[in-house]
Amino acid sequence: MKEVSDQVRGIIFVVLVMAVIFAWSRFYRPAAPPQQKQAQSSSQKSATPTTTQSEEAPAPVNLPKSSVRKSASVAAVPFAPVQASVEQQIVVESALYRVEVSNRGAVVKSWKLKKYNDDQKPPQPLELVDADSSSQLGWPFSSVLSDSQLESRANSALYEISSSAGTVTAPTDLTFHWSDGHLDVTKKLNFKQDYEMTVEVAATLDGNPLPVAIAWRGGFGDKSVYKASQNVNVFYKQNGKLNLLQYKKLGVSGNQSQPSQQAGPMDFLGIQDQFFTATFLPAGPELSLWDWTQEHKIVVDNKPETEPEAEMAAGTASAVPLQARVYVGPKDLAILGQIRPSLEELVNFGWTGVIAKPLLFIIQWLHRYIPNWGWAIVILTLLINFALFPLKLKSQRSMQRMAKVAPEIRAIQDRYKKYSMSDPRKRQMNEEVMAIYQREGINPVGGCLPMLPQLPIWWALWRVLNGAIELRHAPWLGWIHDLSAKDPYYILPIAMAVLMYVSTKMTPQTTVDPSQQRMMTFMPLMMAVFFFNLSSGLNLYMFTSNVVAVGQQYYLNRTQPLPKPKPKFKKKNE
Repeated sequence: MKEVSDQVRGIIFVVLVMAVIFAWSRFYRPAAPPQQKQAQSSSQKSATPTTTQSEEAPAPVNLPKSSVRKSASVAAVPFAPVQASVEQQIVVESALYRVEVSNRGAVVKSWKLKKYNDDQKPPQPLELVDADSSSQLGWPFSSVLSDSQLESRANSALYEISSSAGTVTAPTDLTFHWSDGHLDVTKKLNFKQDYEMTVEVAATLDGNPLPVAIAWRGGFGDKSVYKASQNVNVFYKQNGKLNLLQYKKLGVSGNQSQPSQQAGPMDFLGIQDQFFTATFLPAGPELSLWDWTQEHKIVVDNKPETEPEAEMAAGTASAVPLQARVYVGPKDLAILGQIRPSLEELVNFGWTGVIAKPLLFIIQWLHRYIPNWGWAIVILTLLINFALFPLKLKSQRSMQRMAKVAPEIRAIQDRYKKYSMSDPRKRQMNEEVMAIYQREGINPVGGCLPMLPQLPIWWALWRVLNGAIELRHAPWLGWIHDLSAKDPYYILPIAMAVLMYVSTKMTPQTTVDPSQQRMMTFMPLMMAVFFFNLSSGLNLYMFTSNVVAVGQQYYLNRTQPLPKPKPKFKKKNE
């Protein structure tokens, strides 16, 4: 047998080696290497569903964007997670309020004022937080961040609390802390024994500070007020001017659910209804305001409807911790005046404030000796009417002189009634009428001028009696259980109209025009319709004023009767 050469052996060796390598790679393939840690972390994060706080997501607030990276691209967990295992409720009590705070989102679930009741039977302490609306739109004291996903996580997370669950008594401090290892939020609430508190909120992402704001969501205030949602407005004071934003003016024009920003600095800002307010005052960096509305789903007569809710947020324009003082309580002038800066402007007297404030102080002084606010209004009305009686007497004398020459003026007007207003002979008629006024020493507007000083007083009283929180749920007698609400049976406005009609008939007529006389006759009816939906306190004032007016007019007609017309005027008219 021929020996195989070394060359052939080499070829056979190479073929066998290649065959072994092919067989090994074909039948014994190793497992695929694992993906990189960063890619794995990113894919797991994208697969994790986002937790939402409520069925309808709260409106996103456009806070300044942070320069730090988003949490989705973070490769490692720089901090240890901090999270509670169960949801807990902390109740803070004082003589004035009862506040319930949840560690889920570190939000306020209830804020009751103990000295003010609602309209339930039996009455319950007034609740400023609407649970039904807030469960849909978000809760008061929820956090606002520039990233909606971060915000959702911060408001749905379970925070660790510095205090154990249960009830604590003010003054007290509550600290809420939560972190997922990247986003870290700390919220500190300091409750005092009065209506004021302080709040401090700090948020960081991987150690980098984030801009943060505190929102009051879900509407505000007393839901028993007529058209409560339309009665709530957002406000802010800046450069010495108080700005009120009705619910139709909130948010971006054309899209009210899109928050509108009012940049700081501001003296104060907040949300209010007719009698109560939640006001934020700066305690550190300057505050800015975001305002918007959201639709709250309700059921009316078994039909689903929506109702707009005013909402706002107070925050900083830079990535620094938010520090603010917060007043949540009544719009009581005495209490608001003790806060610095003063919040007295929230009791809106308008341009009549110079008169309205003294009138309020007078009625408050009367209430010290007259425990019923209704009777205090009656006494105040009597004082005002008797103080203005000299003006009424002067007006009466002027109207008597006008009534004396009324037939003579009517005769002149009858001679010229066939001419149009553009006819030059109408000017001659006016000259003849003015000659009679000069002969008798009559000022044509003399009957009205003495009454003009009363108009600011009436307007100021309208603002006081419609806005004074002292009249809220204050009874008078019988059917009037709330002087700040309208008369449920319209007895006062109807009685006011009847007395006004009687007074008009007793007062000397200064006009001889039948159409003007008819208008004066229908004026009481128009006044009654106008006053139907105004407060019972204001109607009580007008009713009492007309009782006094009838009595005073009777006295004037007896002591200074209207002279009978001279016979010559009668003959001339014939």
